[in-house]
Parts: sequence; C-alpha cells; structure tokens
Amino acid sequence: MKSVSVLFVSAFAFLSTLTVSVAVAGDPAKPAGDSGTVLGDPDGPLTPEEAAEKEARKACKVDLCRAFHSKDTSGSDIACHVIKSWRKEQLAKLVSKVKISWPYDGAHCSMDLNVKRADLVKAMTEPKAEIQFAKHTVTCSIASEKSGSTDFSFELAPKVTFENGKAVKAQADWGKIEAPTLIKSALWTATAADNTVNILSSSITEEVNTFIGKRCDEVKDQWAAKQ
Repeated sequence: MKSVSVLFVSAFAFLSTLTVSVAVAGDPAKPAGDSGTVLGDPDGPLTPEEAAEKEARKACKVDLCRAFHSKDTSGSDIACHVIKSWRKEQLAKLVSKVKISWPYDGAHCSMDLNVKRADLVKAMTEPKAEIQFAKHTVTCSIASEKSGSTDFSFELAPKVTFENGKAVKAQADWGKIEAPTLIKSALWTATAADNTVNILSSSITEEVNTFIGKRCDEVKDQWAAKQ
C-alpha cells in the first residue's frame, strides 16, 4: 500500500508540473536542435495523434504569446480546450528521477483554459504583479494493461508573481480531487504538501519564463504579424 502511494505521489508531482505548464504556458520545452520530438521522448518523432494535439494547441500558444508580448489589452480573453498526452516511456523517465518505476501505460489530460488577457499584459508591464488565475479542472486518464484505464480529475488555481516581466514565484493552489479511493488519498497527500510548502514553485516559474521567451520565439511570426 505504501509503495503504491509513493508511486502516485511521485508521479503526480511530475505530471502536475507538466500540467501546470500546459495550463499556464503551452508545450513542454524541446531540446536544442530538436525537429519534432518532445521532452523525455525516447522514441523520436511525434505520432500522428501527438502531432494533432500539438497543432491543436498552437492557436492557443500564439494567442498567449501575443498577449504577453504585444502588451495590448484589447480583444477577447483567451479560451482554449487543451489536450496533452504523455507516453509510458516519457513518464518512466520522469519518475526515474526519484528512483521508482512507472508500471502503467501512458497518460492523457485535458482542460478548458481561461485566461484574462489583461492579466498577462499586467504581468509584463508592471514592476511587480501577482496574477491569480481562475480555477481550472484538469481531467486525466492513466492506462494500464492489467487494470484498464484509471480516470481522475483535480482543480487548480495557479498564482504567479512577476517582477519586471519575469515569473519569480508561483503556487499551484490545488483544490478538489475526484478519483478512486487509493489514488485520491495519494493525490490529496501530494497536493496538500504542495499547498503547504510549495514544492513545485521553481518548476512552474521556470516553465512560465521559458514559455514567454524561447517558446514564444518559436511562433513569433504568427503572434507579431497580428499586432
């Protein structure tokens, strides 16, 4: 029982870091010189399904980058349906950092992202700004050959502090969890710990800053052309 709980807590810590980066930012960073693979992916190019997910997220990424960099509050707020899948190999590599194995298959998460355009402009234009994002519900499914898929969902309302256009502090602010009893217990332990001691702050701030810089540069032609 304890080993299963440790597994889920550890896996959740990595999954949630990536999920928050998708919620606040976009795609996980790619290694330098990469031409279509994803971070932690040992199998090379994206599958057609993964490529379709990435393409579906592109418009949202462009809109977010435009808000961050144009510093123009005009226009509607940003609303996107975000879907992201992780392969078993990617998750195994992530959890190996804490010396445990990943006995399941891949994971698939989705959420409806809603961000106020004015908040992103404020983050980039004011000397110091604390942005409280709206509460979001993330729905995930972890697949297993032995037990089938396990579905769960959790709420988060990220809070990010910016100074001079850079994220310097972040809090995931986890909320309600809907999951089978064993998983819910482990996830509750992980989220309660993060809400108390803010374990993921540095990972979230790094993801946000990477997105505003390098990842927005990847689509600069698109967001800059529509200013």
